[in-house]
Amino acid sequence: MYLVKDIGGAIGLMAAALVLLGTWPVVLAVLERRGRLPQHTYLDYSITNFLAAVLIALTFGQIGGDTPETPNFLAQLTRPQDYWPSIMFALAGGVVITLGTVATQYGWAYVGLSVTEVMASSLKVVIGTTLNYFLDGRINRAEVLFPGVGCFLIAACLGSLVHSSNAADNQEKLSNSRNYSAGIFQSRTEGPKDCEEAKPALPNNKTLEKAEAGTADFLIDLEDKRSIKVLGSNTLVGLAIVTFAGVCYSLFAPAFNLATNDQWHTLRDGVPHLVVYTAYFYFCLSSLAVGVALNVWCLYRPMAGVPRSTLRAYVANQEGRGLALLAGLVSGLGNAFTFMAGQAAGYAAADSVQALPLVSTFWGVVLFGEYRRSSRRTYTLLGSMLFMFVVAMAVLMASSAHRKPL
Repeated sequence: MYLVKDIGGAIGLMAAALVLLGTWPVVLAVLERRGRLPQHTYLDYSITNFLAAVLIALTFGQIGGDTPETPNFLAQLTRPQDYWPSIMFALAGGVVITLGTVATQYGWAYVGLSVTEVMASSLKVVIGTTLNYFLDGRINRAEVLFPGVGCFLIAACLGSLVHSSNAADNQEKLSNSRNYSAGIFQSRTEGPKDCEEAKPALPNNKTLEKAEAGTADFLIDLEDKRSIKVLGSNTLVGLAIVTFAGVCYSLFAPAFNLATNDQWHTLRDGVPHLVVYTAYFYFCLSSLAVGVALNVWCLYRPMAGVPRSTLRAYVANQEGRGLALLAGLVSGLGNAFTFMAGQAAGYAAADSVQALPLVSTFWGVVLFGEYRRSSRRTYTLLGSMLFMFVVAMAVLMASSAHRKPL
């Protein structure tokens, strides 16, 4: 079994995870903005997310000899009766991360990719990092770690202000638009109640390309095209969804930490801890089960104005499937690298990957034209938010330390 044992290797994995975890949300957001139903996308995403865990477990988890202290993945997989308390923690972690990810899909539509990632990640760090610090026996330097947590908290507050300012900018653009004020917008954006009545999942982009990013026409065309209709909705709805996602995200890493390090001494004496690869397999297994069950239910009982769909329509909807499968693979590898780094340098320090909004905001601006033609106040708040993320990421990485035997 391959284990990361040095701080340099752990930081390298954190950097790779930062890029991967900052990229997969962009892929799913692209599909939603093109009109693909979020239920269809998440069902595809769940499959490759689980396959990534299997791939990691059968490669890194099987490298090297199998010893009583550090058994390989397959050795532990065949003896679940010895590890069931740790397995339950891993399964619980998979449940809460799935609830957070599903909520995040809707959060992107309501408050934008950048603000969703900022607020969810910051809440995850503020709550989750504090829990992990104490679970890890305080191996990370508190005088370095908690100022970094404070920076994330400031970034979350700035993210909320960015959203409010940008929403006001968009409302001003729409109020000056003839199409919006004449009611044309409403007739164009009333979504069909059933997927079979809807237009093709990924309509062509000519209309959207004609409107310049950041203009009222761009916002109207985007709303007409996307699968989740949000213009004119209450700002608090989006913020509530993102807050729920952040709380869910804050719990999955502590649950995984308990699964791999048994701080509560739930295993019998002489039973080695669940290795990170076995724990990650069970983590993604429960994520797959909950994700499939929840999104199949949402096919027939959709939320947020999304059209109703069926399993037959999902199977037939091939457009965009490749991107959704790619997003699941990227996410699965990113989380695996995070847990591998956390096992070596402390899960509190590994939370530095929650600076992923640095990556997703870049993609949001480049691909989606977010914040284009916004006010100076919005740009100032956005710049301040990103600066706080850079500081927070550097400080959390600097708090890394070698894990001590429990």
